[in-house]
Amino acid sequence: MSAFDRLGYGTYKLEDPEECASGVAHAIETGYRHIDTAQGYDNETDVARGIDRSERNREELFVATKLSTDNLSYDDAVATAKESRERLGVDSIDLLYVHWPINTYDPDETLPALDHLVDEGVINRVGLSNFQPDQLAEATDRLDADVFAHQVECHPLCQQDELRELARENDHWLVAYSPIARNRVADVDVLQEIAAKHETTAAAVSLAWLLSKERVAPIPKAASHDHVEANWAARELTLDADDIDRIDALDREERVVDFEEAPWNQS
Repeated sequence: MSAFDRLGYGTYKLEDPEECASGVAHAIETGYRHIDTAQGYDNETDVARGIDRSERNREELFVATKLSTDNLSYDDAVATAKESRERLGVDSIDLLYVHWPINTYDPDETLPALDHLVDEGVINRVGLSNFQPDQLAEATDRLDADVFAHQVECHPLCQQDELRELARENDHWLVAYSPIARNRVADVDVLQEIAAKHETTAAAVSLAWLLSKERVAPIPKAASHDHVEANWAARELTLDADDIDRIDALDREERVVDFEEAPWNQS
């Protein structure tokens, strides 16, 4: 069984080499086994350095990365996945995502490349990221490999009900990036009240809410060691049914990652 853990460690914006390596090493020492990066983060080598500093064997970890939007033709996807494998220092990448279905994304080119990479053993599992429901359905139908995970922004202010339901129905993971909405959750009265009730923070409440959901795996990014440990401690927070109902009832859709070319902004 893989080391995939429902609470992963995100490395977006960990651009300083030492900060990234130190953060990854400390996260692993804290207990994280699922590490998430991307070609576009320019830190795959630093993630590998952090893994090397830890006392864990690579076989005990689950390392995921993503194809950049300029690398989605068949040849580019295959070639750059192999380059990512080398940078990460692994025999096989545990999970490779299509980061965004934009720019060079072409189902006729990208999806066969993913299947080829699985067949070659370059990657173990296929993931998609930021797909709309119709795009997700098309890709799932056309891939020979099972979709292991779909990574999207998800938190109490952007709850992704439809995509979470699809994850349950299709038996893949919804991996939640920006799970505390870059700490915008700290400004939400309901979350503040629930946090006060449990003597914790709104960020911990947000993570615990995600962990209460079936087939959801949050991947908070944190640079400071204190935040890394505080996020990990959220695994011990149990929300009661009333807490969950109150959060479920938040009727807001506020993305922290949004731009004109994003799939949800296309007609």
